[in-house]
Amino acid sequence: MADFDYIIVGGGSAGCVLANRLSTDPKNRVLLLEAGGKDDYVWIKVPVGYLYCIGNPRTDWCMSTEAEAGLNGRALKYPRGRVLGGCSSINGMIYMRGQAADYDGWRQSGNPGWGWDDVLPYFTRAEDHYDGASPVHGSGGEIRVEKQRLRWTILEAFRDACGQAGIPAIDDFNIGDNEGASFFQVTQRKGWRWSASDAFLKPVRSRANLKVVTGALVDKVIVEQGRAVGVAYSLGGTPQVALSGGEVLLAAGAIGSPAILERSGIGDAAHLSALGITPVLDAPQVGANLQDHLQLRCAWRVSGVSTLNQRAANIFGKALIGLEYVLKRSGPMAMAPSQLGVFTKSDARYATANLEYHVQPLSLEAFGGSLDPFPAFTASVCNLRPESRGTSRISTADPSIAPGIRPNYLSTDEDRRVAAQAIRQARGIVAQPALARFHPEEVRPGACFKTEDDLRRAAGDIGTTIFHPVGTAAMGTVVDERLRVNGIGTLRVVDASVMPTITSGNTNAPTMMIAEKGAEMVLADARG
Repeated sequence: MADFDYIIVGGGSAGCVLANRLSTDPKNRVLLLEAGGKDDYVWIKVPVGYLYCIGNPRTDWCMSTEAEAGLNGRALKYPRGRVLGGCSSINGMIYMRGQAADYDGWRQSGNPGWGWDDVLPYFTRAEDHYDGASPVHGSGGEIRVEKQRLRWTILEAFRDACGQAGIPAIDDFNIGDNEGASFFQVTQRKGWRWSASDAFLKPVRSRANLKVVTGALVDKVIVEQGRAVGVAYSLGGTPQVALSGGEVLLAAGAIGSPAILERSGIGDAAHLSALGITPVLDAPQVGANLQDHLQLRCAWRVSGVSTLNQRAANIFGKALIGLEYVLKRSGPMAMAPSQLGVFTKSDARYATANLEYHVQPLSLEAFGGSLDPFPAFTASVCNLRPESRGTSRISTADPSIAPGIRPNYLSTDEDRRVAAQAIRQARGIVAQPALARFHPEEVRPGACFKTEDDLRRAAGDIGTTIFHPVGTAAMGTVVDERLRVNGIGTLRVVDASVMPTITSGNTNAPTMMIAEKGAEMVLADARG
């Protein structure tokens, strides 16, 4: 006898959506397994708390990449959420769908049903937009989307400088074409983080047909006669088995889901055999096609304008920041990591914006480090459509050991060319009259980097992940357009792994959309 109709592996952004939608019908018995813990840590709720969640083993798996040749031999920390809500509980809260052309490209590459017109209803269905319902936004849905509750003169000046550089100010990044400069909209409610767990899971936890288990480390999917019939996992070190009479849905993310597939014998057969895992299905694309956005953190020292570097430089300033948040739920403690966004083209060869800037009224040597002891701002810029492709593959059958993550950043000449041009373009914006009164002085990478070779080397020195891994169980190779694993029955992957190409922006909203659409597919297929 099967214990459940649906077993969902992973309680992150996608898993919370799936748990909500699949358990709506009380006849469906749903199990949600999350390897991390409960999302009851106070710093999850306070927006600035990402600083205390990323790199914290209570909330982050604290993974790292392998040493990257494109980053001049550096390895990067690679945060992944370790609580209910997954990365939506520790991320930058930016609500960004990407561009219509992203999804039209998915459809045109052989994935019917995934064009912009196809997916837009799934974005709006779950949305509760601050400006109400419209043809491109929803109202009354689970995910609250709000304006940020802050104001910085330096950011407004940067936006004006963009206008002077030919990048217009726009109101909304989420209408299909995001080219322009605007302030990011965020997944917050009244100054608090609003994660996928807050939105989708907590309101339905009391459903009798939904069981949520935290601390459940999934080893593998149990496959019998070519079908997924359950999962093997451990709970407090004790082996457990859960059986499914319907489907097993992997929603463990672009790093977790391919690792589970591999431990289940679904992956590159030669690689699995070398690890002592009996191959069930030779699927060499599992764990391949890894894509991520690499950001180049360019920074300028300024004068005559307030930045967070000064405001948080002493106890008195920090006290005022805390008081503002307590009284108004606004100010720096309500900040997403990035406030102003800019989408533009690196050059005229691109039909749509291929660069994204995250502009911040602060600067620091590296994420999680101390703020610089002088007023400054950062204009991080990333290539939205990297050609580089990497891998995430297990190196052992032990589920407690993180996979080997090799993004292969800056491994193509085009990616290196775009990186150099991005730094030049950032300098061009900063050189506009709107910022001149603040006397910007480049501190990263530094004005000494001038030639093409200099800038390519600088990109390798300052480049760091913006935490958007996708593509490791892609539609068209590992799964079909209904997210079913090719060659294995009753098994799907429903998370960022299935993106054939990365979206042009932050990836959390697209991941929730994928789960919304995926849940509908599961229910439709069950009805026949």
